[in-house]
Parts: sequence; structure tokens; C-alpha cells
Amino acid sequence: METLTEENYLKTIFKLSLNNSNLVGTNAIADEMSTKSASVTDMVKRLALKKLVFYTPYKGVKLTDKGRKKAVDVVRKHRLWEVFLVDTLKFKWDEVHHIAEELEHVNSKELFNRLDKFLGYPKFDPHGDPIPDAKGKLSSMEMKPLADLGLKDKGVICGVLDDSKTFLQYLEKVKLKLGNKVSLVEKHQFDNSIDVKINNRTSVHISNKIARNILVSSNK
Repeated sequence: METLTEENYLKTIFKLSLNNSNLVGTNAIADEMSTKSASVTDMVKRLALKKLVFYTPYKGVKLTDKGRKKAVDVVRKHRLWEVFLVDTLKFKWDEVHHIAEELEHVNSKELFNRLDKFLGYPKFDPHGDPIPDAKGKLSSMEMKPLADLGLKDKGVICGVLDDSKTFLQYLEKVKLKLGNKVSLVEKHQFDNSIDVKINNRTSVHISNKIARNILVSSNK
């Protein structure tokens, strides 16, 4: 059985591999986990001995089938907990990540199958990330940054690229939440900031940086 630290590494490698078809570099893992490259190298060597990753020195890491299955399982548990915490216990979306980090290491297949059923088999977590099903399959959705909407275009907020506490708190403050319908009212050439209308009522002005970190979909 893997340790909590090993599970965290597998989850991180999985996350980084989604946007990278090649090997995941140890420096990228170190940056993501806020640790030293030497520590990462030691850990991936340990994971390689357990046949959870393929490790090529000075090139990077790739999950084995066994490692990917374990990583997806941890991701599934983490994201199901986040849905439960937000939908059932009414936590805010900026409060749930660290709690789910602790709960994701509970080892009970039956518990998570029942939790999945209780929640209605959700496909996405409160931050818009896909939740693997019991077989490890991820749902997909066409999304693009809010900044890329054209004038008068409409969309539904379905995810964020930045899930830091401060960013989520800001979105909460200006009422830019998952599921909200938005339409682009005006785009300012000077700084590429935009004005958007939320649910056909409230209008807010946001910077290009913020708009680039909010994902919208027209087919949710």
C-alpha cells in the first residue's frame, strides 16, 4: 500500500501529465508540490521500484498503468469530497481543497461508490475539474477562457484555471460562480479588460488576467 506522500506524488504527476503528452519533468513536479528537485528525484526512484512510474534520469517521469489507476483513484476521491463539502455541508469553494486533501486518503471502495451515488454521480467538482467515474473515465467539456468570448457572446462559468484561495474568494465577492450565465458587454482595447453581465442582471468589470483564469462553456 502506498503512503500518503506517494499518493500525493502520483496525483501531481497525473495532473501535470494531462497537459503534457511527453515525460513530466522533476522540476515541474517540484514547483507544483513546493519542494526540492532532489526530494522529487528520491521519490520517483521509489515509485519506479514499486512499478508505479517509468523514470528516465534527466528526462522525466511517466505513470505506469498501475500508477495511473492509483492516481485516478485518489483524484476521484478528492473531487467527490469537494462536491460533498460544497453541495451537502455548504462549504464555500475556496474552503474545500485542504479538507479534501486529508479525506482523499481514506481507503474504502464501498464508501466512495456510495458517496458517488449519494451525490448523483457528479461529473465535475466545484472548481470545474472532471471527476473520474468508478472505471477511471474522465468526462470532457469544451471550455475556453472568458477573455476569449466575443462581444455579445454568452457562456456558462464551468471552471477555473487558478484555484488559489485568494482568487476563489475574489470570484465569490463579485458573484462570478460556477453555473452563472455570463455575457460579454464590452471589451476595452487599452488593457483588454472586459465588462460582463451575470445572469442577465449584474454587470462587473474585470481584468484580462482574471478573465483568462475563468473558463466558460456554451454547452453545459
